Amino acid sequence: MTTAFKLLIVDDEPLAHQVLLHHLAAHADMVVAGHCYSAAEAMAMLAQHPIDLILLDIQLPVLTGLQMLQLLAKPPQVVLVTAYAEFALDGFALDVTDYLLKPVSGERLASALDKVRRRAGLPAPVATPATVVGNEHIVLKVDRELRRFELASICCFEGYGNYVKVWQGQQMTLANTTLKGVMEQTAAAGFIQVHKSFLVNPSHVLSLDSQLLKLSNQQQIRIGEAFKAQARRIFTPR
Repeated sequence: MTTAFKLLIVDDEPLAHQVLLHHLAAHADMVVAGHCYSAAEAMAMLAQHPIDLILLDIQLPVLTGLQMLQLLAKPPQVVLVTAYAEFALDGFALDVTDYLLKPVSGERLASALDKVRRRAGLPAPVATPATVVGNEHIVLKVDRELRRFELASICCFEGYGNYVKVWQGQQMTLANTTLKGVMEQTAAAGFIQVHKSFLVNPSHVLSLDSQLLKLSNQQQIRIGEAFKAQARRIFTPR
């Protein structure tokens, strides 16, 4: 039987809540019991409901996250989620379980949640490998909003400096992330890196040789020397 952790997300930015919700979807034992946008809201919630874990931002209106923790007599486990590295020592002095820097990757949050489970004396759940299917998605920041992309519709991701081009057929969307960040979110979904700037969906590869591969949107991608062995896996039966 899996023990469920009731957690509270405390951050004054709605987008931060959406990013964490996206990553938390991969952890069935983590149940979001509430969303708070200030320390006052969080303290009121904690006074009325049992909470096992707080994902807590530091920069909050009126009271900071650290000031809030100092006021709690018996705080639950806390993972600080912040854009500021300089408060790490203050956080660990208050016995927080982990300290995450924004933007938070799914892999880094998973590591923090494993620490939460170990601190509670519980083993980490066994992960189930995923494949690229129609109902799986990735959430990326586009301009000032978070946008959901169905993985099965994506031909490839193309690195473009501090951005990534998301190719769905002939349509290209520029997302505010890096190719490394995308790779962390799609690591278990079957995407394969074939060049330092390209991550492809094998389902959209029509043909390949030792130099080039062709996608369903007619895009041709040169295979990087360091990625030829990985590219050969595309048409290798599993």
